[in-house]
Amino acid sequence: MPAAKATMPTIIFALMRTAIFAALVVTFAGPALGQLDRLTQRDALAGLKAALERGAQTAVATLGRADGFLGNPQVKIPIPQSLERTERLARRLGFGNEVDELVVAMNRAAEAAVPEARKLLVDSVKKMTAKDAKAILTGGDTAATEYFRRTTDKTLHARFLPIVMRATEKVGVAQRYKEFAQPAAALGLVKAEHADLDEYVTRKALDGLYFMLGEEEKKIRKDPIGTGSAILRKVFGAL
Repeated sequence: MPAAKATMPTIIFALMRTAIFAALVVTFAGPALGQLDRLTQRDALAGLKAALERGAQTAVATLGRADGFLGNPQVKIPIPQSLERTERLARRLGFGNEVDELVVAMNRAAEAAVPEARKLLVDSVKKMTAKDAKAILTGGDTAATEYFRRTTDKTLHARFLPIVMRATEKVGVAQRYKEFAQPAAALGLVKAEHADLDEYVTRKALDGLYFMLGEEEKKIRKDPIGTGSAILRKVFGAL
């Protein structure tokens, strides 16, 4: 194909368009290429923002409700790994109900915290620059999720932790865990990162949120038209 001069905006948009092609693994027909050529970089950025905002809203709605964590094996928060042997012993000794109560308490705390993420995630999308968008489009299937993690993790942790603390304070078995875990950690019976129940739940809640964001991102990349957004149909409709 003969070489041709191009302006910088044209080159940038060409890179963005090529990345979309690769990410979605689509073969294009001639008319579709013509339609894409008429799209602007502004349309592409608007479409990406619409997709990410939709994905964020869906992920938060999925997790921030009763059984959002507890009823989803992919994100359900388990007893800390270093206490699995203790958990098995407790169940054999007839304390299975207490173990189950602790698991429920941890997951309910996460479900209570996640709605705090909605505004921060949307704000993160609105602040996205063309440079951020290019990095996302040229990245992998969860490049946008990594963008969210990079721009929101620290603030979300600060928002989640007090909500988790208030939730676990109301559950007797969670309080008993806290009383037991610190001395156990000092004796090497529990990993230090598992001794602080509220920190453990907060971290797991964030991991679950970013996991679900990643799942939503994959769906949008696979079927952008199926999301029902007009701007997404305009940007990706030719794909």
